[in-house]
Amino acid sequence: MLIQRLILSSRARKWRKAVGAEVPTVCVGNIAVGGTGKTPHTELILDTLQRSAKWGNSNLAVLSRGYKRSSKGFQQVLRDSTADFAGDEPLQIKKKFPAVTVAVDKNRVEGCDFLVHPEKLQEKNRSTKKIKDKLFAASELIILDDAFQYHKLHADLNIVLMDYNRPLAEDKLLPFGRLRDLKSRVKDADILIVTKCPSDLTREEKDAFIARAIPQSKKHPLKSPILFTCINYLDPQPVYEDADTRYRYSRDLLLFSGIANDDPLRAYLSDTYNIVDHLQFPDHHKYGRADIRKIAQTSELYPTAVVMTTEKDAQRLLDSGKIPENLRQKLFYVPIKVDFLNEEERSVFEEALCNL
Repeated sequence: MLIQRLILSSRARKWRKAVGAEVPTVCVGNIAVGGTGKTPHTELILDTLQRSAKWGNSNLAVLSRGYKRSSKGFQQVLRDSTADFAGDEPLQIKKKFPAVTVAVDKNRVEGCDFLVHPEKLQEKNRSTKKIKDKLFAASELIILDDAFQYHKLHADLNIVLMDYNRPLAEDKLLPFGRLRDLKSRVKDADILIVTKCPSDLTREEKDAFIARAIPQSKKHPLKSPILFTCINYLDPQPVYEDADTRYRYSRDLLLFSGIANDDPLRAYLSDTYNIVDHLQFPDHHKYGRADIRKIAQTSELYPTAVVMTTEKDAQRLLDSGKIPENLRQKLFYVPIKVDFLNEEERSVFEEALCNL
C-alpha cells in the first residue's frame, strides 16, 4: 500500500508540472472507479459551451481514450462508427452532438496535437494510405474525457466528479476500496461536482455532506467550488426504428444493463413499471450471441413486458448483429441528462467555462 501511495504521489507531481495543449482544455475526471457520470457531464459541458456567446460558434472537440475499443491509435469518431470501433461513450456523444469533433486516442498529447493541427493527421494518414482528405476543422477547445490521472497533460480547467452515494473520505484505494487515486487529489480540482444527488437536497444537507464526505485539512484546504448535480431521466426511446412504441406503456418491464451501477435507473423505473426480471452484465460489456439469446429468452417469458436498457448499452447493442424481431419491437433505452440543483451553482459552472 505504501508503494502504491508513493507511485500515485509521484504521478500527481508530474501532472502538476505537465504542460497544457495549444488551445483551452477541460478535463472531466474522477478519483474513484466507475459510475460517477463522466459522459452526461461531458454532454452538459458541450451543451453549455454551444449555448454560450464566447464558444457557441467555435470548433469544439472531445478526446477520449475510447475504453475497450478495438481500434488503435488516433481515430475520428463518426455517427456511423460502431461502439466496438470507437467505444460506447464517444459514439453516444457524437450522435448527440454531430457538429462536435469526437476522437479517441490513448495518447492524449498526440490526440490534442492532431485535433489542433489536423493537417498533421492528414499527412500521417497519407503516408500510411489510410485516408486522403482532412475530415475535421482545427479544434479551438478540447474536452478531455477521463484525463485527471494522465500526468503528461495538464488541462486548463479540471472538473472532478464524486458520487454522492460513495463519499471519498469513507473510501479506500484499490483493491480494498474503489479509489484509483489519492484522496488528497481533490485539492487539484478546479471544480468538484458531487453527482447523483437527491434533487431536493437542502443547503444544510449539502454542508453536512461536505464535512463528512470530502477529505480536507487545515494544511491543504479545498479551495475549489463544490457543486451538486442530479440525474434527470428522459422518456424512453426505441433502440431500433421499427420498435412498437406501444410497449412503452406496458405495466411490466424487463431491465438489463452493462454499466457500473444501475441502481438509480432501477429505482426510477420501479416507480412506473413492475420490474419482472433484471439482467446485469459487466461494465462496458460487449453483447455477443449468447447474451442476446439470454435476453430474448427471458423476454419470451413475459410477452407483454417492455425491455429496457441504458443509453450506453444501446450503442453496444447495435454492434451485436442480428436481434430477433420480437425483441427489436419491445427494446428501448432511457436517456439521461444531468443538471444543477439551483441556478447559483449553474452560474458558477457557466462562468468557469466562459472564462477559458
